[in-house]
Amino acid sequence: MKRLSIKLRVTLWFTLLMVLLSVLSLALLLYGSAQSGLAARRELLVSMVEDSERELEADGEALDVDRDLVAFEDGVYLSVYDAAGVPLYGMVPRSFDNSQPFADRQLRTPESEGTRWYLYDARFEIEGYGTCWVRGICEAQAVDSTIGRVVQLALVILPFFVLLSAIGGYLLTRSALRPVRQIAQTARQISEGNDLSRRIALGEGRDEIYTLAAEFDRMFARLERAFENEKQFTADASHELRTPVSVILSQCEYGLSHPGDERQSLAAVEAQAERMAALIGQLLTLSRAESRRQQLTPEPVDLSGLAAAVAEQIAEQAAEKQITVGAQIEPGITLMGDQTMLMRLLINLMENGVRYGRVGGWLKLTLRREGEEILGCVADDGPGIPPEQQSLVWRRFWQADPSKSGEGAGLGLAMVKWIAEAHGGRVWLESVPGEGARFYFALPQTVG
Repeated sequence: MKRLSIKLRVTLWFTLLMVLLSVLSLALLLYGSAQSGLAARRELLVSMVEDSERELEADGEALDVDRDLVAFEDGVYLSVYDAAGVPLYGMVPRSFDNSQPFADRQLRTPESEGTRWYLYDARFEIEGYGTCWVRGICEAQAVDSTIGRVVQLALVILPFFVLLSAIGGYLLTRSALRPVRQIAQTARQISEGNDLSRRIALGEGRDEIYTLAAEFDRMFARLERAFENEKQFTADASHELRTPVSVILSQCEYGLSHPGDERQSLAAVEAQAERMAALIGQLLTLSRAESRRQQLTPEPVDLSGLAAAVAEQIAEQAAEKQITVGAQIEPGITLMGDQTMLMRLLINLMENGVRYGRVGGWLKLTLRREGEEILGCVADDGPGIPPEQQSLVWRRFWQADPSKSGEGAGLGLAMVKWIAEAHGGRVWLESVPGEGARFYFALPQTVG
């Protein structure tokens, strides 16, 4: 059975169930009909015998039987006898053994020559005549023979009913499982063609199969995004690592071929190695974060003091581009969080502002309480970010200005987004091209 397809198995079970239900229903119907028919035959027999008294009267010393007394009607035979059992009127079936003794008003079922009969006798006292007997006889198997013909007819019709049930079950199952075939076909096409852009697309529906297909489509969409992100990550990581590796190789070759310039070559190698180490560290952190293996170390953090320290540190870097760093920080803001990660969030946002800010421009850090949240903002007067690119800034390795790729790995804002969300917060960007950019972060105020 397990080797059969689901469609065939459902069809077989459906057909078997329909046959069983039909046979059971027919059996109950025949049994009920038989009992009802036999009961009706018995009632007719008794009533004809009992009603016959009205047709009997005395004619002198003889018994006069009215002509309205029918000797045979609806399969019931009536016969009249005197007190000694001598027949006076009526009919008796030829195959019936009429030697049965009389029994007043007792319904009996004797058998005669292989036939079962209903027998009912009634004794009447006729005024002016005396005692007489009226005997009623009918064949009990007459109803059984009718039922037998119905059974024979059912046996002829049943094979056609089975065939019709099988065809109907097959068509019904085929129609019900058509979406499953479409799901399997789409999955096979994706597997064979490596095309994650394909979708099942069953359309609108409320049953379980349509729900399953919709979930598969959403899963395929997530897989497609994951594979695209992975491909983009591989390409970007390769690009970012290729430059420092090329510099290291070239500096090694230069140092080997120019004795006396080893310190200069080693300094360049050290700078590129530090850059690679920072890149690899950030990649490792993001990888752990995405796999939920990067654990935070929560502790009470004085975010106001931390922000002021970061602003002071970044001001030294910004001075090289003549960028003025300002800070508007509400004092006493504390929360429960990972101090190292929160410091990384602030440093990444402000370094990003310095990297893309205008020479001689400004950079401002604000921090304040707003309702149940802590709201922070890093604003600059740089070139801004076009609207179509604003949703891309949180992606790994994405940079608004490719010419500045040597100044960073493009992972800073991706880490900012993860750090904020890991603390139960959120980040967003507001920017108008030519008017600078404002990077916001909101964190839940869990302490203070």
